[in-house]
Amino acid sequence: MARTANPEADLIRQALLRWWDPAARKLPWRRRRDPYAIWVSEIMLQQTRAATVGDYFGRFLRQFPTVETLAAADLEDVLKAWEGMGYYSRARNLHLAARRVVADRGGRLPDSADELRRLPGIGPYTAAAIASIAFGRDVPVVDGNVTRVLCRVFRVRQNPKAAPTRRRLLSLARSLIAPGAAGRINQALMDLGATVCLPKRPDCERCPLAGRCLACARGEQHLLPHRAPRRRLPHYDVAAGVVWRRGRVLIDRRRPEGLLGGLWEFPGGKRRPGEPLRQTVRREIREEIGIEVTVIGPLITVRHAYTHFRITLHVFECRYKSGRCRAIGPDAWKWVRPDELDAFAFPKANHAIIAALRERKKSGPIPG
Repeated sequence: MARTANPEADLIRQALLRWWDPAARKLPWRRRRDPYAIWVSEIMLQQTRAATVGDYFGRFLRQFPTVETLAAADLEDVLKAWEGMGYYSRARNLHLAARRVVADRGGRLPDSADELRRLPGIGPYTAAAIASIAFGRDVPVVDGNVTRVLCRVFRVRQNPKAAPTRRRLLSLARSLIAPGAAGRINQALMDLGATVCLPKRPDCERCPLAGRCLACARGEQHLLPHRAPRRRLPHYDVAAGVVWRRGRVLIDRRRPEGLLGGLWEFPGGKRRPGEPLRQTVRREIREEIGIEVTVIGPLITVRHAYTHFRITLHVFECRYKSGRCRAIGPDAWKWVRPDELDAFAFPKANHAIIAALRERKKSGPIPG
């Protein structure tokens, strides 16, 4: 990458790297140099905190130690290994991309950001992170942490989500890159944003860039980056049924496309305006699975927030009444014993239902 003289950028970079060399976060994926492991970690980090990813990363690589083992795995096993991290499209895309890498490239991950972006689930940020960290490519990375650091250091007061501002931030990040050092610089910026240049309480006294930070010099560090007003998330009431038949419960699997695709759940759906919740359960189970049920009573209420909406999940115990199960809405269904539920990948909101079922079993005979 050609460089132009930029003394200020050089000073910022030098201060940043002097701080980072001893202060770098001790993250498990940084002990791995193979591109596959770095790729997995970057996909996990897309929507999940590093502390949480640390718990999953080692287990995932023990189960799928190479791109070949991941490509050969059944998608349900991959989703089960991902269970609890959310944003399951990441796992589906990772699995699909692994299959493409094995089929089209003999298991070798592309080493440039442009080629990496052609794989499912890899956007501009993830491609740049993998290319710079795993392959030493001189490309900048701009994630949420880096955006915050750049907006404060360079006093960028425009909305960072606006396209012109995003381009400016990318240019600023690029100005800090030195040939052959992009991986270290990118990680240093990410670590600074994650540990020092925090969203609400930036620790400016501990920041290696405080003396060069334009926002800090003006006392504006708490005001940047510019924050657009938060929109109120819509809320939906959802009713689901734990349907009993001969000591087993009914679960169904969501179709692979869309939210929570490929995961198992207890059948149910959104309440219609003015509809009694018990009626919602009966209607949704009939529309999804094709059977009639008798609602026995409430089991548990679960409140859960997704990225763009919130739900209150009202769960009822039900008894199978009549009809033949068919996969009308989902793509599969099963009758399973309660002690078999751990073998299936469920959305996070359903974990509370499973825990309630275990408690319910202790309290007396289950409905037949």
